[in-house]
Amino acid sequence: MMSTKAIDAQKNEMISNQKKQVGLFKHIWLHKWLYLMLIPGILYFAIFRYGPMGGVIMAFQNFHPTLGMGGSQWVGFMWFREFFSSPDFARIMINTMALGVLSITIGFSAPIIFALLLNELKGAIFKRCVQTAIYVPHFVSWAIVTSLTIMLFNSNGGFMFDFLESIFGRPINVLTDPGLFRGVILTQGIWKGAGFGTIIYLAALSSVDPELYEAAIMDGAGRWRRLWHITLPAIRPTVVIMLILACGNFLSTGFEQIYLMSNSLNRQVALVFDLFVFQIGIQRGMFSYATAAGLFNSLVGIVLVVTANFVAKKVDPEAGIF
Repeated sequence: MMSTKAIDAQKNEMISNQKKQVGLFKHIWLHKWLYLMLIPGILYFAIFRYGPMGGVIMAFQNFHPTLGMGGSQWVGFMWFREFFSSPDFARIMINTMALGVLSITIGFSAPIIFALLLNELKGAIFKRCVQTAIYVPHFVSWAIVTSLTIMLFNSNGGFMFDFLESIFGRPINVLTDPGLFRGVILTQGIWKGAGFGTIIYLAALSSVDPELYEAAIMDGAGRWRRLWHITLPAIRPTVVIMLILACGNFLSTGFEQIYLMSNSLNRQVALVFDLFVFQIGIQRGMFSYATAAGLFNSLVGIVLVVTANFVAKKVDPEAGIF
């Protein structure tokens, strides 16, 4: 039989749990409008993100639309073996990793540099104008971005095409040269996405106490020392979080941009995972093969996120996402 102390402890625990439940319901009721605002986001992720995860079972089947996932033949890892032994696998990995490295090194650094430069501007009006100018492209679709690029670098009267020809003395077709494809993709990505990242880092910089800069100036610290010892440490947690998230998209180069900028002349460097999955799955109807390739891409992203978070925790215990 249970002792009196054990019974009392169990009762106290039950009372504590009931109080916590009441407190939770009271908290939700007090902030009911904020929780209602969460519903569209929760529904979006539930329907378009978590719901389709059940379709990964097609990667282990010989899927036929007429039979469905319940009636299709189970083939195990056959599609993964075929994908890894395919002659396209090495080319896809090289192309995707090349764009991923450029995005992590140069593309990831651009918003940080822009934020640091904007933070040094003293004129509030000029600073807001520049900030707005670099942020506006974030709302422009990739269809418009690629259309502008084609118009500027078109060999038939494009302004930038004629400008480059006048400088180098020979025609330089940026749209069809495989050696320039990655540079064009990187430049487009920086022009379109750097403004959004700049806003995030500027928000982190706004929390820095101005008295720290005043004290550093009184101690004789120059602009570079203030940048190194005050500004960069202030945005370091934000940089770490953004870097971890960027590692998760290392092999996800973006389908729309690559698809719109690729053509028959640069296809050998434009074939990346996202484009390959589209061609195999949608154009050729090999749904299981495409699902296996996409699942491999997602698993690599998960591994990179976990690894980057682990390394960040080892370097700084307060850093990381989880």
